[in-house]
Amino acid sequence: MAEQTLNVPQLVVFLILSALAIRWYLSKPSAGGTRPAGQNRGYRVNPAQVDQIAQMFPQLDRRAIMWDLQRNGGNVTATTERVLSGRGLETPPQSFQPTIPRSAPASRTATPPAKPPHPDLITRYNLKSKLTDAPKASSQESQPPKKAWSQDRNERQANLQRRREEMILAARRKMEEKEKAKASGVSS
Repeated sequence: MAEQTLNVPQLVVFLILSALAIRWYLSKPSAGGTRPAGQNRGYRVNPAQVDQIAQMFPQLDRRAIMWDLQRNGGNVTATTERVLSGRGLETPPQSFQPTIPRSAPASRTATPPAKPPHPDLITRYNLKSKLTDAPKASSQESQPPKKAWSQDRNERQANLQRRREEMILAARRKMEEKEKAKASGVSS
């Protein structure tokens, strides 16, 4: 009878498989569904992702959003699905202190916006000169339009631009009439 012995290659394979089995066992999530401590410790939550979720769900606490994003590695879709499915977000532990970017508040106070974010349409489309020509515009409205649609691209573009300008000026006139009516109603 031959006696069985372990040779070096078998011993190496056994050690590698044992190391992988131990590593797999230790890296399994705990029963609460959370990851082991420190697994996502290096992940920094992106403020844009937090803002995106906070805009979709304004009732949620920003700290809870940051906690969930940090736990799932910044997956906005997973956080959104969790909220939409009705499970809600877990309350972050007291030890969770999110890192808030320091450069954002400094940049807000340093440079005020140069122009308003939403200019009025008269300024945007350079219609100030046509605003003074209001009587001419009302006489043009009484004339029937030429053609509904043209085969020439440039003519179509010009017609659409003219219609847009007419709509903006008409809305402006209606707004001014309402303001005059409101002012005369308040002053009388």
